[in-house]
Amino acid sequence: MEPHNHSSPAEFVLLGFPRVGHIRGWLFVLLLLAYLFTICGNMLIFLVIRLDAALHTPMYHFVSILSFLELWYTATTIPKMLVNLLSDKKTISFSGCLLQTYFFHSLGASECYLLTAMAYDRYLAICRPLHYPAVMTPMLCAKMAAGCWTCGFLCPISEVILVSQLPFCSYNEIQHIFCDFPPLLSLACKDTSTNVLVDFAINAFIILITFLFIMVSYGRIMGTILQIKTIAGRKKAFSTCASHLIVVLIFFGSIIFMYVRLKESYSLTLDRTLAVVYSVLTPLVNPIIYSLRNKELINAIKRTIFRKGERASPTQH
Repeated sequence: MEPHNHSSPAEFVLLGFPRVGHIRGWLFVLLLLAYLFTICGNMLIFLVIRLDAALHTPMYHFVSILSFLELWYTATTIPKMLVNLLSDKKTISFSGCLLQTYFFHSLGASECYLLTAMAYDRYLAICRPLHYPAVMTPMLCAKMAAGCWTCGFLCPISEVILVSQLPFCSYNEIQHIFCDFPPLLSLACKDTSTNVLVDFAINAFIILITFLFIMVSYGRIMGTILQIKTIAGRKKAFSTCASHLIVVLIFFGSIIFMYVRLKESYSLTLDRTLAVVYSVLTPLVNPIIYSLRNKELINAIKRTIFRKGERASPTQH
């Protein structure tokens, strides 16, 4: 093959974590444990909320959907990352790479919209408590959740189509831990300024608009909380939204630096670090944040476990 052949490659090489050397095995174990904890933690929260009638409220409805989303969000990247850590052949097909990029961004965009819906729910509950039951009905919750998923899966389509039409050079090594738009654009054999601009416009709209809406909602929530006269009342009101705010800051803090920019990359090391934060760390800490800071959810988990334990034990006569 000529060194400057322009075509769509049959496959890419995912370099993943370069220069890990002898700690590759330990990195695999650490990532595997993180993935298993993510699956178990989010699955536990999802099932407990669905099985416990006391948690059938709008807030927990959105939390359960977030946990369900995180299961698929991590499944798009982490299994391939684990395989590449053990394999010497770190390849992924061209179509597989585009599919991984599409689903990763679709689920990521869906999470942005879902976190926004959760902020709106907390705003209504704290700032408009008298109207909350009439406004946040089960039907509206279902429509908002469906809208989050639909908008999320529509957003990256144009970006994927534009990337699929790019000519690529013979050099096919992706300098990243999974397939993504910035590292793919760096391999193209033509000017990608249009792609970068489209990516920036879409990402800025999705990320910055949703983040701004969330921050405005929490600004009003904080204003309402500060008007509560008792310390106990303030603490109770803030405890219902503190977990969500922590998740928002971790998730948006990393993706804003990664995707709202007008250049393909600032630093390969920085890109990999940020990718680990929003693809591995955020889904990992979500169950911890929501369970440790939420007594209702902890009690529901205990009730579910003890209830199943009683059913499993033989009946005493």
